[in-house]
Amino acid sequence: MTLYLLLKTLHILSATLLFGTGLGSAYYALRAWRSGRVEVIAVTFRHLVTADWLFIATSAVFQPLSGLALTRVAGWPLSQNWLLWSLGLFVLAGLCWLPVLWLQMRVRDMASAALQGDGELPERAQRYMRIWFVLGWPAFIAFIAIFWLMVAKPL
Repeated sequence: MTLYLLLKTLHILSATLLFGTGLGSAYYALRAWRSGRVEVIAVTFRHLVTADWLFIATSAVFQPLSGLALTRVAGWPLSQNWLLWSLGLFVLAGLCWLPVLWLQMRVRDMASAALQGDGELPERAQRYMRIWFVLGWPAFIAFIAIFWLMVAKPL
């Protein structure tokens, strides 16, 4: 296997892990939240935060590194529009994900505290989940666009 194919394979696997974990996290967070059961929310969000750190954060670091290595090995100039758009969309997705991670940690903490107290989540948790939901959409759309740009290389 050539260096290019190895890097490309690792880049695709990392992108799959990043996107798949993000979708899975969103699905389970939404399901837990809609259950209305504080114990389900507490456990699910504890696991989501761990998964985000283990899989999303590490893949988010690896993606630009492997992408830059691919451009170098392939001899592509970084000034190509499809690469610039991909990087910009990746930054946009990251700027959405960082507050989402923070919100998940706060909801996790509020749910754990509610289990120790009266079992009720504060109104702030509802507000946080609305923001969480809104921030997920631009990140999701950005990743769909990045996948298309990586395959089509149109510009």
